[in-house]
Amino acid sequence: MSHHPLKAVTLTHVRYRKGDQLGHFLAWVSLVPVFISLGGFISHFIFRRELQGMFFAIGLIISQFINEFIKKSVQQARPGTCALLEMCDSHGWPSSHSQYMFFFAVYFTLLTYKKLGLIFRNQLLVAVVLVWPMAVLTMYSRVYLGYHTVVQVFAGAALGTVLGWGWFWIVNNVLSGLFPAIEESALGRFFYVKDTSHIPNVLRFEYENARSAKKHPSYKRAD
Repeated sequence: MSHHPLKAVTLTHVRYRKGDQLGHFLAWVSLVPVFISLGGFISHFIFRRELQGMFFAIGLIISQFINEFIKKSVQQARPGTCALLEMCDSHGWPSSHSQYMFFFAVYFTLLTYKKLGLIFRNQLLVAVVLVWPMAVLTMYSRVYLGYHTVVQVFAGAALGTVLGWGWFWIVNNVLSGLFPAIEESALGRFFYVKDTSHIPNVLRFEYENARSAKKHPSYKRAD
């Protein structure tokens, strides 16, 4: 029986030096893109199904495909620590984690600045205090843990920034014209897909309408 070398699934396979508390913390920070994708956007589709959020997620997916294409084209090696991390068979430029987080931070900030369907109170404060620091921490974690060089993470951050801004412009100046047709399509109506970009504060809108619906006889539940 022939033995083939084993390869780990690297989606959540992050290593750090034993006993290194900062490394342990940064290893969890390095998983933030996974949490956003699996926890944030999947939950968004299940519970909210807003077109802005869906196209936000599509943009991140496109960004990751672009990242993989560039990595395979450039084929720049990871730093010398890749042997300990079992990552020498993959390329390092640009960093996909940095690219993902800076795309997310830019797009989220632009949505907030333009007030396109806000879902949090003080959402700009969330961007400044949480989203951007997390993007920077993720970039730092990839260098600290030995997965990337400084050049590789800055390249990912720069590319994520450009792609995030570019995709936001495309969605809100080109594709947004298709939102009414998507809402009225058979699939859109079946899945209750909606566009709330025109509502300045979605959280307040839904709160007030939920309270008003309690007083309307047509919304009463038939138990």
